[in-house]
Amino acid sequence: MEFNEGDHVFMRLVPTIGIGRVLKSRKLTLRFIGPYQILKRIGSVAYRVTLPSLLSNLHNVFHVSQLRKYIGDPPQVVEPD
Repeated sequence: MEFNEGDHVFMRLVPTIGIGRVLKSRKLTLRFIGPYQILKRIGSVAYRVTLPSLLSNLHNVFHVSQLRKYIGDPPQVVEPD
């Protein structure tokens, strides 16, 4: 899958990063958060993403497997707590 600069994507929550680890019940947790905008393509499989200040402790470059294309639908937008 490929994205262009300016596209919006959802980011996968992974237990190894700070967001997914603090949630106790893993069955009912969110799998994706966002949407976030693609800033730049880094190499063939990595993308630099704009992150809110809440997620400033995360590195802003993600592998393509951690991203899902955002198709404009307001009920799908989930902000991290």
